[in-house]
Amino acid sequence: MTERRKTLLALGVLLGVLILFFGKILFTDKIIRAPDIINEYYWSVVSLSKQSLGDVFRLHLSADWDIFNNTGNTLEGGGQGNRFLFWQGLLYKLIPPPASVAWFIVLHLFAAAAGVFMLCRAIGCGRLAAVAAGLVFALAPENASLINAGHVLKIATICVAPWAFYFLERGLQSRRPLFFMTAGFVLALQFFYTHWQIAFYTCLAVALYALTRSAAIIMAERQERPRLAGRLFLLNLVVLVFFLTTVAMDLMPLAKWSSETNRGALSGANQGKGGLNREEAMLWSMPPEELAAFAIPGMFGFSRQEGGENPTNIGAYYWGRMIFTQTTSYLGLLPWLLLPLPLLFRRDRYTWIALAGVVLGLLFSMGKFTPFYNLLFDHFPGVNRFRVPKMIMFIPVLAMAFLSGIGLTLLRDEAVRTARRFRGYLLAVAALPLLLLLLLAVEKAGEAFWITSLMELLAQPTRYQQGAQLVAQRWNNLVAETAIAAAFAAAYALVLWVGCRRPRLATAVPLLLVLLFLADVGRVNAKFLFLVDEPRETSHAFTTPAIEFLRTKPHEYRVLPMNGTSGPYSAKRIPVLFVPMPVQQQRWQEFLDALVLTSAMPDIVNLKYLVMSGEQYQREKGSIGDRYVPVFQAPDGSEVVLENRRVLPKGWLVPSVALASRPGEALTLMQNSAFDPRRLAIVEVAPPFAMSPPDRAAGGAGEVVLGRYEGLRIDLTARATVNALLVLGEKYYQGWKATVDGRPAEIQRVNHILRGVYLTPGEHRVEFVFDPLPFKIGKYLTLASFALFAALLVREWLLRRGRVRSEE
Repeated sequence: MTERRKTLLALGVLLGVLILFFGKILFTDKIIRAPDIINEYYWSVVSLSKQSLGDVFRLHLSADWDIFNNTGNTLEGGGQGNRFLFWQGLLYKLIPPPASVAWFIVLHLFAAAAGVFMLCRAIGCGRLAAVAAGLVFALAPENASLINAGHVLKIATICVAPWAFYFLERGLQSRRPLFFMTAGFVLALQFFYTHWQIAFYTCLAVALYALTRSAAIIMAERQERPRLAGRLFLLNLVVLVFFLTTVAMDLMPLAKWSSETNRGALSGANQGKGGLNREEAMLWSMPPEELAAFAIPGMFGFSRQEGGENPTNIGAYYWGRMIFTQTTSYLGLLPWLLLPLPLLFRRDRYTWIALAGVVLGLLFSMGKFTPFYNLLFDHFPGVNRFRVPKMIMFIPVLAMAFLSGIGLTLLRDEAVRTARRFRGYLLAVAALPLLLLLLLAVEKAGEAFWITSLMELLAQPTRYQQGAQLVAQRWNNLVAETAIAAAFAAAYALVLWVGCRRPRLATAVPLLLVLLFLADVGRVNAKFLFLVDEPRETSHAFTTPAIEFLRTKPHEYRVLPMNGTSGPYSAKRIPVLFVPMPVQQQRWQEFLDALVLTSAMPDIVNLKYLVMSGEQYQREKGSIGDRYVPVFQAPDGSEVVLENRRVLPKGWLVPSVALASRPGEALTLMQNSAFDPRRLAIVEVAPPFAMSPPDRAAGGAGEVVLGRYEGLRIDLTARATVNALLVLGEKYYQGWKATVDGRPAEIQRVNHILRGVYLTPGEHRVEFVFDPLPFKIGKYLTLASFALFAALLVREWLLRRGRVRSEE
């Protein structure tokens, strides 16, 4: 059998194991119980499943402005790179939901396992050891339990990382530019998955890997190749440049967009320097005591979603010091048991780099509990833009998988097994179950003491539980998990001790260890694969009477659902006022925080409809008054649609303006019930001509007729009777350009968040077009990079074909 066929067979084994391991979520008509999936991600899956095959492969590379979400939403074209990942749409087209979500996750975990396999093979690991390393990365609960959180795109983004390291390593070994370009290309593909925090952490880790590996190569070969340092510098620069040009279509618009978000450089967070403030950024820091969970996975309980009943196989909910968690930090015992082997018997550059990845990744994940992360937060660019320091844990998992592959390879070496140091290693492995049993005895003997000492943590109430029963549940779970960990540690020790001391069994030891690993992590992962029936609101045909009523209304008016999420409405192409997002434009978030439904603020953003439950309406109708009038009620009385009788049209003319003297002043003025947006607009730049004073402004300044209202274009006809400001019920954003009667016009920021243009008396044709420059520049750079990469791949194929023919 050829080496290629052996590799394909190994990859087939990897895929088969993963399908069997995750069969529960793959072969079912149920869906993973995760709010991020049920309430958000699944809507896009349903939409993608309805595409034609032509749409799957068709590229629509244009800047986007979504009129159905968040009163107009955009990433300025950033995120369009996701369209190059055509396999996503193809999978969702070929496999019907809800099963397609699980298949998407598992196939990406397979891609990750395959990348780790190839990386381990590239540095000399045995084939079985490389398969085991791939399984460690894909099945380690730290990664796999992200399924429970519903972080689908996070999983997909993580799963690209091993391939970036593989191609970089191949480049460093061969010194061929194509491999370095491929590493940059893979990093760009990872960025296109749109989980930018994971992509950022991967780039940091890849950069450190490149620097340390290059330094080691230069030190080893500096005598024979004096110019090697310059060549390696240029080759590593190829990775950076090719990554930046390939990802430019996403990166350039996002850099511009992010500057005005609540985490951007212009925001007030982090003491005016941009990014998150320290407290929010470090909420999800892994407490140091939770390192014990690497040996005892349930020591601090297991996560569950608080949206329903607790799975029966979970003894206690998480009770550690993080604000909450939907995942677990466990990697399985096997990687930690194998870790000493490379340190004892293969102290080469790969071992030390991987160990550094483990140590630095753990320090980083501890966030606020270490000076290391605090230093980076204060001084390293980009770190303060993200929360959840623990999210970097996929890097230590990758490094541990890598070291596991080296460790299992060493186990197959007879010289290692007969070495004196190996006997000490076996004694240390045998000591672990004894230590865990000793810990179990201490827990049992000192139960009252430990419960009293840990009472502050053990007694923390959950949404559903509190009191003495909760304390007992948590303590009993801790004791039980210690016993289970001791049992698994004893099984590992038995396999290693007996198998490695008997030559006839030695070859079977790696396989037995892998089987034990599957049982170990399978027990833990089973607690995070909780399924529920497909929710009605995400089924293809589902709708509500309120949705059906509102679907017939013009798109220029918006809806605020107050009895549930906005997703079902925007999915049916009904414009909604806002959707909950962790990153919002700063001014828009300020507007939402200040929004008063009884003020003029809903009127100026074209909020025409409120949706309430029947019970909610009965409770609140007294405070609503006659401004919001019921115009529709579901036959069973479960929903009521209220119409805002004071809502403004898409565009209106204002005869007078007031100049805001400080940021946020407009919000305060608009909250006042006396503010009349038809008579007065609040601007931040003085008008170019004289306008009526606010105290003398008449009621109106003319009329506006809406012509076209689309995502990227709005056309209006305005008939102004006096000098006036045309105010549009749309967000101000710099990517928009305006013309008045065919001539460019400057767009003004009005009423804190809206946009408008000044008009003189008479009839005018006004056009707004969304055409951001960063996206156009980035698009051409990305397409040029794709073309260059494709050309180099064709050249490589022709060269290989020529070599094969010459050998024949």
